[in-house]
Amino acid sequence: MVVTQRRNTAQRAAILDVLAGTEEFLSAQDLHAALRASGSTIGLATVYRALQEMAAGGDLDTVRNATGEVLYRQCEQPAHHHHLVCRRCGRTQEVEAPQVERWARSIAAQYGYTDIDHEVELFGLCAACSAAAADAG
Repeated sequence: MVVTQRRNTAQRAAILDVLAGTEEFLSAQDLHAALRASGSTIGLATVYRALQEMAAGGDLDTVRNATGEVLYRQCEQPAHHHHLVCRRCGRTQEVEAPQVERWARSIAAQYGYTDIDHEVELFGLCAACSAAAADAG
């Protein structure tokens, strides 16, 4: 029997501490900068590796921003869900979308696919940013 141990326990804990302090999705670079500012000596490659492993393990949510960069945040809901993300401030709302789930199963069945997975992320302006934009315009 082979037992796999998670590496970088202290680094993972430091990453999770930073992510616990924000409701926004953060890039690996932003996370690394926050860690360095707090005195950590963790390297950027270690941050990337840990984030990828934690995301693959379901410990972190991920979304891609408009430029395709992957952003990370701690999961609030362990079950499958989607995100509504403010393009301006980064505020994020986790949402369930049963209609999307039914549609995805239907499309997959139509083409004979099984064991499907999908991601749906919605980007817009939150109520506060919409109000600020209206006041400025």
